[in-house]
Amino acid sequence: MFELLVSFAKWLEGTPWGIGVRTSLWAYPFTQLIHFTGLSIWIGTNLALDLRLIGWGKHRETAAQLRDDLFAWNWIGFCVAVLGGFLLFSSTGSTFLVTVAFRWKLGVFIPLALTWHIVVQSKARTWGQSSDTPMIAKLSGLAEILLWICVITAAVEIPNY
Repeated sequence: MFELLVSFAKWLEGTPWGIGVRTSLWAYPFTQLIHFTGLSIWIGTNLALDLRLIGWGKHRETAAQLRDDLFAWNWIGFCVAVLGGFLLFSSTGSTFLVTVAFRWKLGVFIPLALTWHIVVQSKARTWGQSSDTPMIAKLSGLAEILLWICVITAAVEIPNY
């Protein structure tokens, strides 16, 4: 399986967008900017909802209302982050695949955090109907925050391997 992923990464590195991002003076930093902007929107909207579920923040609206208000921005941020990440991976994917931190990030932490995020998003409508959220909502919000901290920590560690 790993050999198949390495072959795919090497193929991506040979595509026009992979070569362009890797060889251009400005394309790699600009792609990082795109990726980090998407991540900022994604993580920021996740954090806002999770903190509201925990009970922190202004209580002008319920967690359900906040979830509805942030839903589109949340998934726009996700799509932008995935696009930027894909382009970054296309430029030097075979070097990313050999790092333990990248494997943990993409193979374990992101699938777990994303699955948990979808669960929290779907349950936030029922959990957040009133200003006082149930304990399960608070624990779920905290768990999601911790999972995204794991993703970020793994991402920061990628260059160190």
